[in-house]
Amino acid sequence: MKQNQSVQAYLRDWAGDDELRCDVETTINLLLKGTQSIAETASLGPLAGDLSGDCGGRNEDGDVQKNFDVKAHEILMEASSKGPVGVVGSEESVNVINLDPASPLAVVMDPLDGSSNIETNSPIGTIFSIYEIPKGALLQSAVLQPGTQQLAAAYVIYGTHTCLVITVGEGTHFFTLDPKSQIYHLSRKKLKIPNISKEYAINASNQRCWDTPIQNYIQDCMSGNNDQKQHFNMRWVASLVAEAHRIFGRGGIFLYPRDTRQGYEKGRLRLVYEANPMAFLMEQAGGAATDGVQRIMDIKPTSLHERTPLIMGSTKNVGQVADYYTKRS
Repeated sequence: MKQNQSVQAYLRDWAGDDELRCDVETTINLLLKGTQSIAETASLGPLAGDLSGDCGGRNEDGDVQKNFDVKAHEILMEASSKGPVGVVGSEESVNVINLDPASPLAVVMDPLDGSSNIETNSPIGTIFSIYEIPKGALLQSAVLQPGTQQLAAAYVIYGTHTCLVITVGEGTHFFTLDPKSQIYHLSRKKLKIPNISKEYAINASNQRCWDTPIQNYIQDCMSGNNDQKQHFNMRWVASLVAEAHRIFGRGGIFLYPRDTRQGYEKGRLRLVYEANPMAFLMEQAGGAATDGVQRIMDIKPTSLHERTPLIMGSTKNVGQVADYYTKRS
């Protein structure tokens, strides 16, 4: 990989003459073209219309859909329909969407992560990953493979500038979108997450509802009574892509545990199109991702919108949380 190399050139070199890789290359390029359109709309803010307004619908998890949620979904569905994609699983669709039964790939996506942040001009993003459809499998089941079967995963964060973080199983790489040329250029190759850090991100307003291991872990972080006697800082952006991006930049841990509130008993984030792509990216950068007990990518999904706790980031920090579940509870 060359510094400032375009993502298209990187993927071309990676794919070579391998037929399946070429299909993945084509699909990623189409999806990234869609993200360029989303980035342009996001940069316009209110000038693009009422992006943060409710469209009148709700997604499968009961979240109110914003106008921009629906627009991003439509953009990425159009992109997917032009590629070798047989089936799509999207946060914004109750059911799996069949495209072409003869095509080899399945795409899962959160078209617009963090849409509640639109009106505050905080970071939002797009998350997606790609699987091969197993021979003879039903299209609907192709999006319910464990994360270990991912061929590629990525997120795009729309912030002060637009960044792509991507893996095709050969490390995690960071590309930046040039708004003039509309090309993603390599900024950092083979990202490495620090093994341990003194930053954690969690929504502390829900502390009373956490289970005991999380209560104890966070209390020890706050008191300095942790294994490394570290003084921790807390962060919370309420955008999964923003939380992940900070970890890729300087390490740390993100926790979205299950809790006792109605609808949160199994966690809140979606396993298929949020936790699994992030877990693949984290592991390829030397990090880790679990539900507190089990590696995220080993979990076999049972439904498209299945929820999971997610604890991800620096390996030693994540391992410490696992210890609170297995050894100290």
